[in-house]
Amino acid sequence: MNPADPVALAAALIRRPSVTPLDAGAQDVLAEALAGLGFAVTRLRFGEIDNLYARIGAGAPHFAFAGHTDVVPPGSGAGAGAWSFDPFGAVVQDGRLYGRGAVDMKGGIAAFVAACADHLAAGPPRGSISLLITGDEEGVAKDGTAPLMAWLAERGEIPDFCLVGEPTSRARLGDAVKIGRRGSLNATITVFGTQGHVAYPDRADNPAHRLTRALAALIAAPLDAGTPHFQPSSLQITSIDIGNPATNVIPAEATARLNIRFNDRHTGATLAAWLRATLAQHAERFEIATALSGEAFLTAPGPDVDRLVAAIAAECGAPPALETGGGTSDARFIARYCPVAEFGLVGDTMHQVDERVAIADLWRLKAIYARILADFLA
Repeated sequence: MNPADPVALAAALIRRPSVTPLDAGAQDVLAEALAGLGFAVTRLRFGEIDNLYARIGAGAPHFAFAGHTDVVPPGSGAGAGAWSFDPFGAVVQDGRLYGRGAVDMKGGIAAFVAACADHLAAGPPRGSISLLITGDEEGVAKDGTAPLMAWLAERGEIPDFCLVGEPTSRARLGDAVKIGRRGSLNATITVFGTQGHVAYPDRADNPAHRLTRALAALIAAPLDAGTPHFQPSSLQITSIDIGNPATNVIPAEATARLNIRFNDRHTGATLAAWLRATLAQHAERFEIATALSGEAFLTAPGPDVDRLVAAIAAECGAPPALETGGGTSDARFIARYCPVAEFGLVGDTMHQVDERVAIADLWRLKAIYARILADFLA
């Protein structure tokens, strides 16, 4: 297989059904292609997850590309939600490559490897190029990029800049780059009361009333008005549960779950403290458990972002928008160590039935990545 052909490599990766946590040989395909280009390939296994680190060159600047070979399940195989083709068949039809992972994000990985092939055709790189590939992005993300970055730090191999190949483009290739992400905090709240008969409320303490008053206070005012690079933070109640089958019983406890997507005006710790303080104003007895998926981060516009924008604009005819919206990604782990941004294919079919990418976009993304390499390693 020609490593400079992003379509062939993407198809080979798609044909490996690497649904998290399985690798199914996807990283074998990638390792073979990278070794053929002269990369030193290191296979790393954390827990049940296969990870791969590949590097060529030993000096600075060190430019890294990060991505994941794991994919979400294909979903329904029959009926109204059926795929038009085998989701792991990598079928090409009408100028598009179909398959789970075509967009998110085996197509992006293939385009970067192909860009490396072109870049290295002229000789060894000035500086270093590396790939940080995990098989745990679509899962709990515990045994992938986070321990991989810690391993790199121990070895003194933290990149000077990292580009994550997530599908950030919205309507056309090259229209958006993510220079940050909001943080995400989940919380489960349980308020305790005193059970009793609904006809005798003076003998009970209704936790549902206390919980709903607390929730009303939490959503009464916006957390903030946004920042120059982030939209306003958002608190969303995702569940309210009492589990009371009786119509004449005041329950003993009531539970709610919520999520906060927050910008760089907050941290997980300050928001958890705010939740607890607000609850204490409305309930004497309660429990709260919080889980932080990731802190907000920003790679502020500057020389690195400027080079990225210029390279994309040169290939696409217009500069990309700089965004921070959407969900979390593995960039949140990388941001703890070095500047990071995200750029990749159009993501309109990711995680959907008939996930697909235009063949022309794979070749164009290869050209963009090649220009980015040339600009960063000039």
